[in-house]
Amino acid sequence: MMGSSSLVVHGLVVKYEKENATSFQDLMAMEEPLQIRLEFEKAGVWHKKDLLVTMRSPGDDFDLATGFLYSEGIIHGEKDILLMRYCRQVKEEEKGNVLLVRLAPNPEMDLLGLDRNFYTHSSCGVCGKTAIDAVRCKAASLSEDPEWQVDPDTLMSLSGNLHEHQTGFKYTGGLHAAVLFDANGKMELIREDVGRHNALDKLIGGALRQNIPVDQRKMVLLSGRVSFEMVQKSVTAGIPLLVAFGAPTSLAVDLARDKKMTLIGFLKKDGFNVYTGQERIKQWVKKSLK
Repeated sequence: MMGSSSLVVHGLVVKYEKENATSFQDLMAMEEPLQIRLEFEKAGVWHKKDLLVTMRSPGDDFDLATGFLYSEGIIHGEKDILLMRYCRQVKEEEKGNVLLVRLAPNPEMDLLGLDRNFYTHSSCGVCGKTAIDAVRCKAASLSEDPEWQVDPDTLMSLSGNLHEHQTGFKYTGGLHAAVLFDANGKMELIREDVGRHNALDKLIGGALRQNIPVDQRKMVLLSGRVSFEMVQKSVTAGIPLLVAFGAPTSLAVDLARDKKMTLIGFLKKDGFNVYTGQERIKQWVKKSLK
């Protein structure tokens, strides 16, 4: 659930409807920049690096930073973070919007030579990468579990669960959600943000920080469409089944197929499309395929 700082009462809004005009105070989703600064040790010397600026909804920022660093392969678990806090010596308008992350020493990580420009906005993250090679998913294929199959009725019930718990969207209509479910469709964690990729990073980071596994017969539901980067983040986290209300892109489908992920789009109360990994869906769906 979103913190109260993620919503703000806007000034008077005038609503025109047919021949009537009414004014009211609107509750809106906040959008502010978050900068992530890293501190890390290399050859006995501590360095600082401004890593990321992203437009996000304030709230769950530690989850966002943890999930982003994990999905980008900069950390391999929460143990790789020694300290995380908001920077104190910043301008007044930057307070609460600059996050310092001190990493545990790792001789295998070359952060000084990081060739990525991580500037993102609330609708896209992959555009901040500076080379085509940098966006290729280096994560291993997902492990197969032939004993696990999801009942289609369980999948179709996920949408009702999301609407019931997506508090920020209910009040503003302006937030995306990423939700973790167990194999029986029980909700385990939800995160919201103005950015689709931020919501997913918050979910992955929140699961890491709460020691909730995401790679053992789990499902993640996304409120929007599925881009390449959303699949990339999910594969890196080990999520075997990704479901979305919207459509996947062609590159997202290619990556999901290559990494043996089950990718489902256009989820509704009475159906869905399975793009890859049909083997994780119970047999009666497979029998209907021509």
